[in-house]
Amino acid sequence: MAVAIAAARVWRPNRGLSQQQQFSSLDDKPQFPGASAEFIDKLEFIQPNVISGIPIYRVMDRQGQIINPSEDPHLPKEKVLKLYKSMTLLNTMDRILYESQRQGRISFYMTNYGEEGTHVGSAAALDNTDLVFGQYREAGVLMYRDYPLELFMAQCYGNISDLGKGRQMPVHYGCKERHFVTISSPLATQIPQAVGAAYAAKRANANRVVICYFGEGAASEGDAHAGFNFAATLECPIIFFCRNNGYAISTPTSEQYRGDGIAARGPGYGIMSIRVDGNDVFAVYNATKEARRRAVAENQPFLIEAMTYSPSPILPPDPHSREPTLTWGLLPLCRIGHHSTSDDSSAYRSVDEVNYWDKQDHPISRLRHYLLSQGWWDEEQEKAWRKQSRKKVMEAFEQAERKPKPNPNLLFSDVYQEMPAQLRKQQESLARHLQTYGEHYPLEHFDK
Repeated sequence: MAVAIAAARVWRPNRGLSQQQQFSSLDDKPQFPGASAEFIDKLEFIQPNVISGIPIYRVMDRQGQIINPSEDPHLPKEKVLKLYKSMTLLNTMDRILYESQRQGRISFYMTNYGEEGTHVGSAAALDNTDLVFGQYREAGVLMYRDYPLELFMAQCYGNISDLGKGRQMPVHYGCKERHFVTISSPLATQIPQAVGAAYAAKRANANRVVICYFGEGAASEGDAHAGFNFAATLECPIIFFCRNNGYAISTPTSEQYRGDGIAARGPGYGIMSIRVDGNDVFAVYNATKEARRRAVAENQPFLIEAMTYSPSPILPPDPHSREPTLTWGLLPLCRIGHHSTSDDSSAYRSVDEVNYWDKQDHPISRLRHYLLSQGWWDEEQEKAWRKQSRKKVMEAFEQAERKPKPNPNLLFSDVYQEMPAQLRKQQESLARHLQTYGEHYPLEHFDK
């Protein structure tokens, strides 16, 4: 017993001395594996906005003047003209197809008003073999990659020329030759899929990047968290491109999140991030080009948040007209427009808000100001291009409307290499049904 007491007396001072030696000052470094930090001796919670707002990178002002000459991408005339013509041609197509839906000629449509600069600016900075995962408002990426107007129209009409054989909703484009993965309606499903594709490209040493587009509403989905975390931990060459246009359908950002937008989330995942002016096609181009270069060279993900506001058509269509009307609007980049033809944004936004953004800034007009200042464009060319672009869209539109729908038997193909008995039974059942009741269906509009 005496030995035990003596041992205890010896042990207590030694234990205290050992603890004092290890944790005597704040100079000691924490060894926790889950974070990189320092010890502090003052109770303090981290504020949500640790800085006064992430800055917005831009190259041009609203009059199309270069602000900092060192940031000028010095694009050649031909490339800038392609940017401008892609943006304005998309704007023309949007207006015709939007009004076509209002006249009941197609079932659904989603415009890209005001977001044209984010599409073509990023597309121009990519290699043509870079893989694109879109959401449903990235038609300009395909437009810049020379996707034919006829195929845009064929997809929206679901006719026999549609690459998807009429199986998708309108605006759900896809093109294997242009490395554009077919769009899927559910929000954010493309984000983890894009990360998987980027990881595969990394393992194959493919020297290519994957770009994944989504809106700030999709960033609230759980798939976004999974995608960001996988991309960072697996060190994938991917660009996350978020179009923050202020509204997730009818939900404004003020009701959707409390942090400083989407770019602020990047550092928490260990992702390099930047916020850009989405109305500035050069800012979008510079940011995407540098992100692409580093993503491939360093095998790491990048997050670009493009601040936008997308507007709605200025004039309502004439329901009695057989030809869609067209108003060439140069509209700003935040979602001023309806979310889709199934939405009426006037129910949750004031006319004053829409008008404010409609008059403040436009990605198309900003680039046009730049072209005019360079002497690369004039009013005569503008008038001629308006006329030409309208003619091109209307020709493709009329051609698509005349073509029949795909054969109903295509409902059952392209799923299995060999059709299983159950599916064959359904196909035979449909054939019998149409043979008996065919007069009740518009079969004359379908390919035989």
